[in-house]
This record gives sequence, C-alpha cells and structure tokens, in this order.
Amino acid sequence: MAKYLLLKHYRGAKPIPCEPMDQWTPAEIEAHIAFMDHVADQLRERGEFVDAQALSPEGTFVRYDGEGRPPATDGPFAETKDLIAGWMVIDVESVERAHEAAAFLSSAPGPGGEPIGEWIEVRPFLEYPPTVTD
Repeated sequence: MAKYLLLKHYRGAKPIPCEPMDQWTPAEIEAHIAFMDHVADQLRERGEFVDAQALSPEGTFVRYDGEGRPPATDGPFAETKDLIAGWMVIDVESVERAHEAAAFLSSAPGPGGEPIGEWIEVRPFLEYPPTVTD
C-alpha cells in the first residue's frame, strides 16, 4: 500500500463552464458535499481512506525573508490558479488505483448537477528521504 495526497485545485480550465462555489445555489453546494462524502465512504469501504478536508479559498503565500525581518507575503490572497480547494489522503495498492480514485473525485457535481471535472493533483507521499551520494 502507498499513500497519495489528492489535491483539489481551483483552476480555470474546466470541461464545462463552472462558476466559483460562492455563486452556486445551496442545493448545488449540498449535492457537491454529499458526493464528496460518498467518495470518502466508498474509499472507507475499500480500506483506502485516510483523511480529507475542504479548504477556504482565502490564503497567503508566506516565506522566510531574512533574520529579524517579518515574513514576506504575496499579498492578502494567492492567485486563484494557485489555490487548493481541499485534499484527501488515500492508501492504495498502486498509482493506477490512485488515478482511478482521483478521477472519481473529479466527477463531483457542480452547477446544474453536471460533473465539474476539476483537476485533481495526485502526489505520492515520500517514503524515504532522498539519498545523497558523493
């Protein structure tokens, strides 16, 4: 078994026109969240679910800017294309299975109940630190 992080991205390239979630109806939001719960339940039944969280669209990139200096930020909000909508950790037998789970997650309904086809980034957990050779 290997752990993978499935990152739900806010990205502009979608197969169907899709407004930001704050423009959806309450019923559309409820259907989307119910589907995400359904995906988690399916993964639990297979023994593959580890954890998941939705994230707020607000965020700031921060980095160290030198001793005694305040953290450097990019402003109050990151660019929309760089934001992560949420994440799920799964523990599956293969990268192919991780891709299947990500594709299922990507089919979550959006406005009008249509699958939004959002991008899901599949990132394996690092099992061992990199080996340094001289």
